[in-house]
Amino acid sequence: MLVKTKAIVISALKYQEKSLIVKCFTQSDGLKSYFVPSVYSNKKANQKIAYFQPLTIIEIEANHKSKGTLEHFKEIKLAHSFHSIHTDVVKSTIIIFLSEILHHSIHEEEKNENLFSFLETALLWLDTHEEATNFHLILLMEMTKFLGFYPDVSEMDFDFFDVKEGFFTPFQSVNTLSAHETQLFKRLIELKFDSNQKTFAGIERQILLKILLDFYSLHLEGFKKPKSLEVLREVFS
Repeated sequence: MLVKTKAIVISALKYQEKSLIVKCFTQSDGLKSYFVPSVYSNKKANQKIAYFQPLTIIEIEANHKSKGTLEHFKEIKLAHSFHSIHTDVVKSTIIIFLSEILHHSIHEEEKNENLFSFLETALLWLDTHEEATNFHLILLMEMTKFLGFYPDVSEMDFDFFDVKEGFFTPFQSVNTLSAHETQLFKRLIELKFDSNQKTFAGIERQILLKILLDFYSLHLEGFKKPKSLEVLREVFS
């Protein structure tokens, strides 16, 4: 079936010498993989490769045959031309990290338009704002709403958060964060992209990042911690 849709590039893997296998999160059909032949074989190679940088938002026309197959683009163009995401060192580090997160978090070839809209809006926000030190933390927290394991906030007055069960509790156990970690976690839940970016110290961001990655590992089957994690830690240390 011929489909016209927007798509967010998750990864691009070089195949043999001249081609790419590109994994995208599409607005119309969820996760899809595409074979792009001869990307490196002509004078416009750099222009073509620019379409497939991590988390680039593109507009595509493609034949979607069936689940589990490599599809092919008929037409492709940029949906948004980013100004800073791929040139700013901090932002590009965040983007590489988040592309790995998405690679290990989204597995279904099923339409999830709400998640797509959230990611598109978040990426456009990042591209147009200077202060983004908490962006990755907020995005990881907000994404759990669409992935099905957002924390139950009905009892946020309790002192401990149970990462396995996903709710706040008055009792400490092997599955709960410490009281200090829980306080940080509560502050993150209430944080928005436009909130004061200096609300956390560097060490607090490191603690929260570990909590979030452990949270993802507990609730998403097959989730792996990104290889770019150490680079991200260096940038925000």
